[in-house]
Amino acid sequence: MDLNADLGEGFGHWTLTDDDALLDCVTSANVACGFHAGDASVMRRVCDTAAARGVGIGAQVAYRDLAGFGRRSMDVPPAELTAEVAYQIGALRVFAEAAGSAVSYVKPHGALYNRAVWDDDQAAAVVEGVRLAGGELAVLGLPGSRLLAHAGAAGLTAVTEAFADRAYTPEGTLVPRGEPGAVVHDADEVVRRSVGMAVDGGVLGADGSRIPVAARSLCVHGDTPGAAALARRVRAALEAAGVTVRAFA
Repeated sequence: MDLNADLGEGFGHWTLTDDDALLDCVTSANVACGFHAGDASVMRRVCDTAAARGVGIGAQVAYRDLAGFGRRSMDVPPAELTAEVAYQIGALRVFAEAAGSAVSYVKPHGALYNRAVWDDDQAAAVVEGVRLAGGELAVLGLPGSRLLAHAGAAGLTAVTEAFADRAYTPEGTLVPRGEPGAVVHDADEVVRRSVGMAVDGGVLGADGSRIPVAARSLCVHGDTPGAAALARRVRAALEAAGVTVRAFA
């Protein structure tokens, strides 16, 4: 199982994620590319540290929404979204390659991630942006999403993802953040859910039903309070359960 986290979610003097601590325990880093968070200095620093520690680097692409942290849904024309996705990948690629590494995958952030679960046009535009950027980049997304369907159809590696600290609907999608209980705050529960998804392939949904989860990567959100300590606990519990934790790329 791969363990990923959203990193580089700062801007100028403002910081949100504990990048150095998280890079000690995750195997893949979803690096903000400047549209929802991050700037050139932040991207460079995270890429340098990730490369030094052998952590995979992924471009976390988003709607152009710094003020809303990329969590507001937007109706971006497909051609424009394609160009913006490629632009973000290209920006991160410069710093990854300068650090002696490479961008190996792409993961949408926030509203774009959730929109690409069901919106064919937006999902296809994201995948076209990945293709425009070039290279054999994997695409990380929710199982059963239109995003992964389009990625597979385009010949890209589609990587299924689960969330350690997010609640699931009975349909297997994420409970919207505006609803009660959307984020799981109890650390013990996050750890139990993580092991259950990795070992048993399932998790309890918000209604108490069992939701099947087939994932190659597990996400711990970097902006969750105490995220680094939580990620360490999750990794230790996975390894104690006999799960090999390593990057999928």
